[in-house]
Amino acid sequence: MTSIQAKTITCPHCGHHTHIELDASNGDQNYYDECTNCCQELHLVTHLDEVKDKLTVVVDADDEQYY
Repeated sequence: MTSIQAKTITCPHCGHHTHIELDASNGDQNYYDECTNCCQELHLVTHLDEVKDKLTVVVDADDEQYY
């Protein structure tokens, strides 16, 4: 797998599609970014499955609470 992956994500706030580039060379990541349309924060979690050679991205709003 190449270390840079291009993905299209959807903002959970406004539904706008955004193109992002992810660096898969660092393994699993957890970070925040902003939507280019509504400027709300996005919480991005990436998981690199090295066995299946697959990068998974989960996008959620920063204000979601888990109980």
